Amino acid sequence: MTTTPTRTVPPYRSALHPARAGFGRLLRAEWTKFWTVRAWLLVLAIGAVVTVVVCQLGASGSSVSGGPPIVLGPGGEVVNDSFRFTHRALTGDGTVTARVTGLKDASGKGLGPWAKAGIIVKSSLKPGSPYAAVMATPGHGVRMQWNFTHDKAGPSSDPAEAPQWLRLQRLGGKLTGYASVDGRKWTRLGAVRLDGLPRTVQVGLFLAAPVNEVVHRSFGGTSEVAGSGQATGTFDHLTLRGSSTDSGWSATDVGAPDPDAPLGNSLPGASTVSPTGTYTLTGQGDIAPDENSPDMVQMSFQGVFVGLIFMVALGTLFVTTEYKRGLIRTTFTATPSRTKVLAAKATVIGLITFSTGLLSTAIGFTVAQKTLRSNGFKPPEFPDLSLLENPASRAVVGSAVLLSLVAVLALSLGVVLRSSAGTIATVVVLVILPQILSFALPLPVAQWLLRATPAAAFAIQQGLTYYPQVQHNCLPESGCYPLTPYHGLAVLAAYAAAAFLLAVWTLRRRDA
Repeated sequence: MTTTPTRTVPPYRSALHPARAGFGRLLRAEWTKFWTVRAWLLVLAIGAVVTVVVCQLGASGSSVSGGPPIVLGPGGEVVNDSFRFTHRALTGDGTVTARVTGLKDASGKGLGPWAKAGIIVKSSLKPGSPYAAVMATPGHGVRMQWNFTHDKAGPSSDPAEAPQWLRLQRLGGKLTGYASVDGRKWTRLGAVRLDGLPRTVQVGLFLAAPVNEVVHRSFGGTSEVAGSGQATGTFDHLTLRGSSTDSGWSATDVGAPDPDAPLGNSLPGASTVSPTGTYTLTGQGDIAPDENSPDMVQMSFQGVFVGLIFMVALGTLFVTTEYKRGLIRTTFTATPSRTKVLAAKATVIGLITFSTGLLSTAIGFTVAQKTLRSNGFKPPEFPDLSLLENPASRAVVGSAVLLSLVAVLALSLGVVLRSSAGTIATVVVLVILPQILSFALPLPVAQWLLRATPAAAFAIQQGLTYYPQVQHNCLPESGCYPLTPYHGLAVLAAYAAAAFLLAVWTLRRRDA
């Protein structure tokens, strides 16, 4: 019997370098695969259009009018600048020294942690003018602050318990702050330079007491507890070394609103001096950035919240469709390295959603800003925001990154779950549901959700700067997030990376 020899066909070997050209070939294949499926292109286009439209609709539903006069600081930011001031003119260089002997609530409602009693060198009595101050606070010890947005910590000392000596020295445009517990040994707090400081400035004692509002939210509703907005500070050993044209100390309520105006609810301050040289100041107000204005940047990105759903669907369908039709076996047969296939898919879907998101958010932000301007959000309270400058550029690019990371997250979970409906539902629960629940849950729980879930990434759209030297309630419904913009985006990136690694592990252990 004659046997026919069996011919062995050698397996196909690609001539491309497996590490370089091989991955490039995969990228081209996945890119081509995406652009040849019309349904995916339609989802991408609808998502981009919906993002722009909802940005516009959200802006058209917001308006502002009236309000108290706006005070701008040296940097053009909106500030609060109202306090009780016992002052004298200082011409040229000089030093002002005083001891804070007490700081207490003047109304019996509780003293806020950022009530301030100290000494100040101010360019003029005009609200918003440059200044440097050294102060004692009940909740944050001794501080040196200047030009509203700058703050530096000093010794931790409560003026209600122990006297604190304070000193400010002026040499030209340079202001140096000092603190002491005994008036002999001084600790240098810092030195700052105030640009444009005139030769004659106002120096002396000041007292400010912002209203201490604390918001509590539980399942039964929201309550607000307002502490005192008025405090009394006592000082002694007030001395001024330098040339002054004033014969004595004067008292002024800087920035006090007109009590006859419709919004005027300011209580007049008081200043007294005893025969022994003890000065008592009673007043209210604050010297700090104003954080109560609406966030015009965040208000321009409401469409991202809706457009995100389309990117979730796109990232999911990009892989689950192949599982549903069995085409994933063909892909893995042609390219046995499943990790490379997944990396190519993630790269392609990430680049496509980022590019589309960047275009749609840039257009959405531009049209929303135009609408907000027409609805009363105008300078100087709401300055013009350039698309190419922070915080607008950070929010636009960050929102595009957010959309792409969510698409990669959906792609990776699609590999794990192999179900379109299950994957979309899971990603929506992870990213969107925490944002919605944060509006109703108790604040500690809501803030935990916005720290620990991918919803933290929406912090990248914040346009307002929240300064640590300002007491504020970080409410999700006001657009405030407990994490900084980049830290919030990093949380989503960590989830996407973890999901990708889980998908790699699943591919290696499970049949296609």
